[in-house]
Amino acid sequence: MFLGHYAVALAAKRVAPKTSLGTLYFAAQLADMLWPVLLLLGWERVRIVGGPNPFLIFAFDSYPISHSLGTLVAWALLVGVLYRARTGYATGAVVLGACVLSHWVLDVVTHRPDLPIYPGGPVVGLGLWTSPAATVLVEGLMFVAGVSIYLMATHARTGGGRSGLWLLLAVLVLCYVAALVSGPPPSMPALASGGIVFGWLFVGWAAWVDRRRASTVAARAAGP
Repeated sequence: MFLGHYAVALAAKRVAPKTSLGTLYFAAQLADMLWPVLLLLGWERVRIVGGPNPFLIFAFDSYPISHSLGTLVAWALLVGVLYRARTGYATGAVVLGACVLSHWVLDVVTHRPDLPIYPGGPVVGLGLWTSPAATVLVEGLMFVAGVSIYLMATHARTGGGRSGLWLLLAVLVLCYVAALVSGPPPSMPALASGGIVFGWLFVGWAAWVDRRRASTVAARAAGP
């Protein structure tokens, strides 16, 4: 799951209009922001196995810190508490926590049984990835829905808020397509390094775009 996680963040802007899209991106992708760092540290493990199915080129041997339900509940609480303490925005804190947890829910749908309930516990996964066509369809529909909701919840204040958004969305789609057709990465460090660079690039880019857009939801709530 890639576009689906960003779709959740885009849609969440409707519920938490005061929260930056960059922060929402960070929360929805927190598990995958942590994972490459933990891979490089040797605390979690993945094998590149390749194969004809582009969604099944990795064997996720161990990722209990970044991807177990139990630890993601803890990460969600931490993100929500820190955000609430920093901003005082309770709605945003709740939505960010929900975005963190949504990552596990969506991954359960797509992964084969390899997602732990808690570190060392049983693993689950419904295996949507075994059908590439169904996976692309589901993620594509989610992404279109998320973009549509974000566009209804915000409007551009500057040219950058308009063109920057569409460029960001286009790059996300291009990265998704490239991952499907380019084959497995050459090594685990290359995989992890790419995840770190692009993860933070999209967070920063989304924050930049969101500062150049205004919330139509907040404007309607404020009244005339």
